[in-house]
Amino acid sequence: MALGTATVAYELRFDAGRICLDLLATTHPEERLDSTEVLGAWIVGSGLVPEGTDLTHADPSWLVGFRELRGRIGQLVRGAPGPGYDLALAHVNEVARAAPPAPRAVPDENGTLVRELDGPAECAALLGAIARDAVGLLTDPVARAGIRECEGDNCPIVYLDTSRGRRRRWCSSEVCGNRERVARHRRRAALSRA
Repeated sequence: MALGTATVAYELRFDAGRICLDLLATTHPEERLDSTEVLGAWIVGSGLVPEGTDLTHADPSWLVGFRELRGRIGQLVRGAPGPGYDLALAHVNEVARAAPPAPRAVPDENGTLVRELDGPAECAALLGAIARDAVGLLTDPVARAGIRECEGDNCPIVYLDTSRGRRRRWCSSEVCGNRERVARHRRRAALSRA
C-alpha cells in the first residue's frame, strides 16, 4: 500500500475495546498513521471528535505526537516495570494532564441535538484524551486483567477481552480467527490425505 492511502475505513481498526489500544493497532500490518489525512480519519473514526470536525490544521507534528504516545502506551501495556517503563509512564502521565476536547450539544438542521467541539481540535487535547484512557485502563485491575495479545500468526494487536468467560483468542474473529480456522482445516485435510 502506498503512503497516505489508508483512508479506507476497514484499514483503520477500532475493535480493540479501548481508544488507547485502537491507537496501538495502527502499526499492523504496517504503519497506518502515514499522513495527516489518515491521522484525521483515525481521530474521527475513534470518536475523539465528532464526524465533520475540521482537522485541516493538523500538521506533521501531530503525527510525531500520536506516534510517540502510541509507542509509550505500547511499552506500558506490553512491558514490565524498569527504566524504559518508567520513562513511558512519565510521558503518558504528562500528556494526560492536558484537558480533553470540550464537547457541546447543538441542534442540527433538523433540530436534533448533535455533538460538536467547543473550539478547534488541538493536538495536545486529543493526545490528552488518549493518555487519560490509557491511565484509566492501566489503573483498573479488572480492565488490565482483560488485556490480551492476539494469538493469530504474526499478529501483535493488543485488545481488551470483554467476552463471556474471557476466552477471546483473536483481535478479530473475521481476520485472525478466520485465518486460524482455515489453517486448521488445511492441516486436517492434509493429514487425512496422508
